[in-house]
Amino acid sequence: PEETPVANIASQIKRNKQNEKRRIRNKGVRSELRTRVKAAESAAAGGAEDLEAAIRLAMKRIDKAAAKGVIHKNEASRRKSRLAKRLAKVSAEA
Repeated sequence: PEETPVANIASQIKRNKQNEKRRIRNKGVRSELRTRVKAAESAAAGGAEDLEAAIRLAMKRIDKAAAKGVIHKNEASRRKSRLAKRLAKVSAEA
């Protein structure tokens, strides 16, 4: 197995450090995002009384991720739209 070469150019070393920091920060934001969306969906499926709060929190996390540049604003819009459609479908069935 070939090992990836380590940069020996100062600017690239710095760039790699910055990218790694961002990757770790973004990972947390994405994880939180998925958790909140899942929580909203399960609350809708279970007919929980805190459904409104769960939906609001999921939407907020999506907007926050877009504001931080973790996801693109169009992706945020698409995710919110799909989430709303799924929740409406679940509540219509119940």
